[in-house]
Amino acid sequence: MHILYIHQYFVPPDGSGGTRSYEMARRMVRAGHRVTLLTSTAFFPEHYRFDKSLTKLEIDGIRIFALKVPYANARGSRQRVTAFLQFAVRATLEAMRSDRPDVVFATSTPLTIAIPAIAAKIWHRRPMVFEVRDLWPELPIAMGMLQNPVAKIAARALELIAYRSSREVIALSPGMRDGVARTGYPAERISVVPNSCDVELFRHNTGKVELPFDAGDDPVVTYAGTLGAINGVDYLVDIAASALRVAPRVRFLIAGEGAMRSFIQTRAASTGVLDRNLWMIPPVPKRAVPALFTRTAVAASLFIDLPQMWNNSANKFFDALAAGKPIMINHGGWQADLLTRWGAGLVVPARDAERAAVLLRDFTSDQGRMRLASIAATTLRETNFERDILASEMLTVLTRAATSKSRI
Repeated sequence: MHILYIHQYFVPPDGSGGTRSYEMARRMVRAGHRVTLLTSTAFFPEHYRFDKSLTKLEIDGIRIFALKVPYANARGSRQRVTAFLQFAVRATLEAMRSDRPDVVFATSTPLTIAIPAIAAKIWHRRPMVFEVRDLWPELPIAMGMLQNPVAKIAARALELIAYRSSREVIALSPGMRDGVARTGYPAERISVVPNSCDVELFRHNTGKVELPFDAGDDPVVTYAGTLGAINGVDYLVDIAASALRVAPRVRFLIAGEGAMRSFIQTRAASTGVLDRNLWMIPPVPKRAVPALFTRTAVAASLFIDLPQMWNNSANKFFDALAAGKPIMINHGGWQADLLTRWGAGLVVPARDAERAAVLLRDFTSDQGRMRLASIAATTLRETNFERDILASEMLTVLTRAATSKSRI
């Protein structure tokens, strides 16, 4: 079948960031399907040359239409909204010009991705499947990023229209599934396909990463991901400051870029941990993440203290599982339950850096516990989150929607 895949922030295999869409799309191609992916140029590395407003390219059999719409996490909210709307308008035209698909597949965020998807659904008279990566607008409203009453009403309306226009919905976590169901969408048409582990990538480690320090035998705690306001990575600076007193052997590494990078770096310098027991490096390409994790004792996945974030399905969590590394998180929810039940890492308090440092010290100094956590992470990835299996489940949903007699 022909799948029109719409994702504003597609990351190619040599880019930095979550490559879920690439990994799923190439497996669709491998299964014999034709994939047309409509995206922006925002997360392509610099060596890709985008001189035109629309560039056509092919990666591993995926036919890609990339619209030149700049975006960066460091931009202000007004600039980000402008990028959302600009892409929605231009992508709508391209989606209608596309060869007729058998199914339209749109993945958020942002929520405005539903606009070109709905237009393509109506124009081509084919069913639509909507993938929910975060519960929007619930999350930006909870963060205070969306305060205008009219904008809230419009966002809520777009959310409902997106769901009602979809033959099926894919959610990345059980909590997201429940959030969609609370809007009145039929629960039997919601499938949970979480982020997954690319075991093959981590098994064949071909990348190389140079660390700015020599850790020796000291344990390294690594955060590799976006440095946005929602991620709360400055909390790792607080933990590092406490670790100077209670866990002096533990080292911390932050690899990433985002709106909060300068703030985190300044805070690390002012607390005396920068280049002492905490270092910061630019983001590494996805293919180099396995090399980064070979030097890692514990992988960190962090968020600000916001219950609405507990439903997340963070890429860094699954990269850690794929690498067979223990994970440290600072929030509740389904991932915390998994870590606790399987013993694959530790959950630290969200607002007590000294307690977190003590827990980290006790964990990393217990080699037996570390070894068991690594085994648990490896087992968990292979039994619950193997990417080939989850890609097959996604394809089942798309095929079911494409062959359904109902086109709603």
